[in-house]
Amino acid sequence: MGNSTKRLFLSLAMLLTVFFQESHQGKHERRLLDTLFVDRAHNVLERPVANEKDVLNVTFSLTLQQILDVDEKNQIIHTNIWLDMTWTDYTFIWNEAEFGNISAIRIPAGKLWKPDVLLYNSASEAFDGTYHTNVVIYSSGYMNWIPPGMFGSSCHIDITWFPFDMQFCKLKFGTWSYDGSQVDLVLKSEKGDISSFIKNGEWDLLGVTAKRNEIYYDCCPDTPYVDVTYTINIKRRTLYYGFNLIIPCVLLSLLAILTFMLPPDAGEKVSLAVTIMLSLTVFLMIVADVLPETSDAVPLIVIYFGMILALCSMSVVFSVLVLSYHHRADDTHDMPSWVKYGICEWLAWILFVSRPGKDLSRKAILQRQKLRKMEEKQRNSPSLLANVAEVDDYHRNGLMGVKVDRDTRSKEHFSSDSHACSTRNELRNIYKELKVITDKMKDDDSSSVVSSDWKFAAHVIDRLCLITFSAAIVICTLVVLASTPHGIM
Repeated sequence: MGNSTKRLFLSLAMLLTVFFQESHQGKHERRLLDTLFVDRAHNVLERPVANEKDVLNVTFSLTLQQILDVDEKNQIIHTNIWLDMTWTDYTFIWNEAEFGNISAIRIPAGKLWKPDVLLYNSASEAFDGTYHTNVVIYSSGYMNWIPPGMFGSSCHIDITWFPFDMQFCKLKFGTWSYDGSQVDLVLKSEKGDISSFIKNGEWDLLGVTAKRNEIYYDCCPDTPYVDVTYTINIKRRTLYYGFNLIIPCVLLSLLAILTFMLPPDAGEKVSLAVTIMLSLTVFLMIVADVLPETSDAVPLIVIYFGMILALCSMSVVFSVLVLSYHHRADDTHDMPSWVKYGICEWLAWILFVSRPGKDLSRKAILQRQKLRKMEEKQRNSPSLLANVAEVDDYHRNGLMGVKVDRDTRSKEHFSSDSHACSTRNELRNIYKELKVITDKMKDDDSSSVVSSDWKFAAHVIDRLCLITFSAAIVICTLVVLASTPHGIM
C-alpha cells in the first residue's frame, strides 16, 4: 500500500470520526429531550412536586439595572429589572453520563411550568412587563429563569421636601394564584443586586432592600399568601432645580429689593414690583406642572415661592405708599406729628438716613423737642405790634369811658387828643399790612417745608423697606435651605 493510499484512509477516518462525534452528541441531546418531554410526559400545568402536599420553594432575587423615569405627576416609577427565580423540578433529573455528559439545556419558558410571579403594584398597561426568555435546566433538576423586563409600578411620591426629597418606592412581587402552602418564595438576599446599575441623571440610588411577607387576605383567612417586597431608596439630585428654579427665584427677589432703591420720580417703581411678582408667578406655575395634584402636603419649594411672592406683593403695597407720601402737599394733606417727628426724625436717626441742612443726631432731636415745647408756651404771647394795638385799644376804651361833663376843657387839650388818635390809627393800619405780608411768607415757607417733609418721609420708608425686605428674603432663603432633611446637593 502506497503512501497516497495511507493518506486517503487517514483522511477518511478523521472525517468519519468528526462526523460520528457530532451526530453522536446531537443524538444524545435529542434523546434527552425525548426522555424528558415524551417518555416522562412532562405536563406544563403540573406543579413540579413529588407529593401534592409538598411546598415548592422558589428562590427569588432581583437585579436593578436602571431607573428609567420617576413620574411625580402620575406617581409611577419606571425601572429596568432582571428577575432571578430558581426552583427544583424532580421531572428534569438525568444522569449526565447516559446523555453524553450534557449538564444543562435551555428550554423556552412557555414549554415548562413556572411560577406565576407578578408585580402586584404594576401600573403598566400590559401588567406583566417581563420578556419570557429560556429557562436553564441542569441535570440535578435545578431550574434557573432570569426574565428581564420594563416595569412601571405605582409609587407614593412624598413631595413635602421637593426638590430636596427622598423617595421609597416599593416593588411587590408574588405568585398570583398559589398560596404559601403550595409555592413559597424564599429570599436569596436581603438586598437587591445593584452591581450593574446605570446611574440616573435626576436620582441617586441609595439602596435596594428586600423583605418577605406573609399576608392573610379576606378571601382566604386560613392560608397565607407570600410576597417579596423590594424597596428602592432614591434621593433627588437638586442641581437642576437649583439652577433653574431656586437661583432665578432668589435673583428675582433681589430685584424686588432694588424697587426700594428706585427714586419715586422715575415713574417705574410700581411697574418694576408688579413685573417681578408676575415673573415669580410664572415660576410657581412651572413647579405646579411638575408636582402631582395632591393636598396631602405642601412642597418646600412652593412654600418658599409663596413667601417670596408675598414679600413681592408687600413691596408693591409699600411702593404705592411711598409714592403717595412723595407726592403729598400741605394743601391736600396735613402732616401728622407721628410722621413729622416719628418718621422724619427718630426713624431716620435709627436707620442712619441723613438729610442735607438738618442735624438728625439724637442730641439735636432732643434739643428741637425742647424748643418746640418752649414755642408752644410762647405761641399765645402777643408780638410788639400786637401790644401797640392792644395799648391803643386800651387807651381808646379808657378815653371813651371817660364821661365828658365839663364844658370848661380847653381847645389845646382837644387838639392833642385828636393827634394821638390819628397816630394810633396809622400804627394799626401798618400792623395789619405787615401781618398780611408775614402770614403770606409763613404760608409759602410752610408749604415748602411740608412738601419737603413728605418727600423725606417717603425716602425714610423706602430705606426701612429696603432693610426689612432684604433681611426677610435672606432669612427665608436660609431657613428653607437649612430645613432640608437630606442636604442641598
